[in-house]
Amino acid sequence: MNIEFKREGSTLTAMIEGRIDTNSAPETEEKIMNEIKDADNLILDFAGVEYISSAGLRVLLLLHKTMLPKGGMKVIHINETVQEVLDITGFADILSLDER
Repeated sequence: MNIEFKREGSTLTAMIEGRIDTNSAPETEEKIMNEIKDADNLILDFAGVEYISSAGLRVLLLLHKTMLPKGGMKVIHINETVQEVLDITGFADILSLDER
């Protein structure tokens, strides 16, 4: 799991690579939560995410709930495997998803 951050004004982009699963979810949560304190908008770039488990979905939900009152969160560059998980679990209806 690797996460790189880019700031543009009050928008934070987290470019994530690897799997978001039971092993990596706690670290993913900690790293992103530490970075979003002064961000109004969060973009999660999933171009490098190959898999997400229920532990990863919990992290997405926590980030979504944290960012909702601030400005919001968007997930971009989602592959078919991750998109299928988001669709089946109903997360696709909750989260803001974008292909850009």
